[in-house]
Amino acid sequence: MTLADQHPLGSGFTVSSTAADVLADRDLTGQTAVVTGGSSGLGLETSRALARAGARVIVPVRSEEVARGPLSGIDDVVLVDGVDLADLGGIADAAERINSVTDRVDMLIAAAGVMATPPRPVGPGWDYQLAVNHLGHFALTARLFPLLARTGARVVVYSSAGHHASDIRWDDPHFLTGYDRWAAYGQSKTANVLFAVWLDQLGTDHGVRAFALHPGKIITGLQRQSVAEQVELGWIDTDGNVVGSDFKTPSQGAATGVWAATSPLLDGLGGLYLEDCDIASVARDGGTMDEGGVRPYALDSSSAERLWQLTSALTATNLAQGERACRRGQAEALVSAPRRDAGSRA
Repeated sequence: MTLADQHPLGSGFTVSSTAADVLADRDLTGQTAVVTGGSSGLGLETSRALARAGARVIVPVRSEEVARGPLSGIDDVVLVDGVDLADLGGIADAAERINSVTDRVDMLIAAAGVMATPPRPVGPGWDYQLAVNHLGHFALTARLFPLLARTGARVVVYSSAGHHASDIRWDDPHFLTGYDRWAAYGQSKTANVLFAVWLDQLGTDHGVRAFALHPGKIITGLQRQSVAEQVELGWIDTDGNVVGSDFKTPSQGAATGVWAATSPLLDGLGGLYLEDCDIASVARDGGTMDEGGVRPYALDSSSAERLWQLTSALTATNLAQGERACRRGQAEALVSAPRRDAGSRA
């Protein structure tokens, strides 16, 4: 897709639409969704809406014990425990377990993320926000790619208007020369968009299409590192209640993600950035983050390919590796029937 394709379609939904509104006439029976971050915030609303529409929802979680409470009462949810997006070894194991409990993934929604965290290098010195928001999702998607290709799945990547804050820092992506938590967040959100652009490029021949999105202004646990700033800005009061204007509810925030995953209006499309249940416009030169839209640098195909190559090298992961992992998981399922129940149901 090109910048010329970045224009609203007129979906019929609005900034106020909820996930339930989007799925009101959709029957997802027989479909399987994987939702990272699916036990809290916008991910939880996504899991709930998809399950109510009939989908089976697989949720990778860091702690099954913690996740079971929020997900209780939601039908046909499978938990894959012990998944840390900053731990590539754990992601490889999680992908194999997902391969062992399902033979299809119709939707992969990458809703997990962190925002404006203090400096916390992981692995060989990677920036924590880039690792969780981008590298981990890249590795998981690559390892699940054969399941995605089997169904012609949609991959939906949660970005943010925060991508306006920074392009990819090619000379210092891990902030080794000085850390700025908001620039690090912005870079990771630009990476989310570029990831969707190149995944769509590679996936189209397999029927896999990818989208990135801005969910809108929502107060969730994602912002827990910046409570004092939110109070100062007038977004929340000292008790944590939302008092600012123009904020969405969590269900409204989840609406664009489920629209991206299911809307027939997006059939045949991909590699686009969405907001408010529609395709976003390109941000104007000199425009502000609050005006919305997508920065041209986040859709640049050369940058998208460059980031893909860099990420593949950093994570030692690629789509062919995913195919091998899928075959391994299926073989284990055949020789050990209980392995089919490796995930825990909530």
